[in-house]
Amino acid sequence: MPATSELVIVDDRLLIEELLFGLAKGNDVALCTTFYWYYRACRAAVLGAGGHLSGPFQELDNDEQEQAILSLLELRNDIELPDSRPTVPRMAQIAKRHPRLNLLNLEAVAVGQLTGATVWLSAEAAGGVLPDVLDQEGVTWNTVRIVTD
Repeated sequence: MPATSELVIVDDRLLIEELLFGLAKGNDVALCTTFYWYYRACRAAVLGAGGHLSGPFQELDNDEQEQAILSLLELRNDIELPDSRPTVPRMAQIAKRHPRLNLLNLEAVAVGQLTGATVWLSAEAAGGVLPDVLDQEGVTWNTVRIVTD
């Protein structure tokens, strides 16, 4: 990863958008996601159901859809995943301060703290409880709008 790149953590919706449409093109960023966001994106791609996460896959023809699902299941090497050894203890510490926070959000906050990365949230994720906790825990975040043409 180039030294000038900013590390950003993308949520599950943005991860799917990156893999399908190149969300981060034109930005000098290095991408990371969390295990829970990666799992949810893979699950949506494989199981489908027409929800917010699987919807973009249904818009593709069969060959494109198969290639997109494979790109998710074989995550590109340039998209980092966190090291669980420091992440899990940090999650436990955060859970002590925010006992109602679910594992998905605990991991996002922990990875944000440990990496110093900016968390990119889709509009849907930015409407939940995570932004307030990120603010309380000193993690920088931005809402990234998915632009569809």
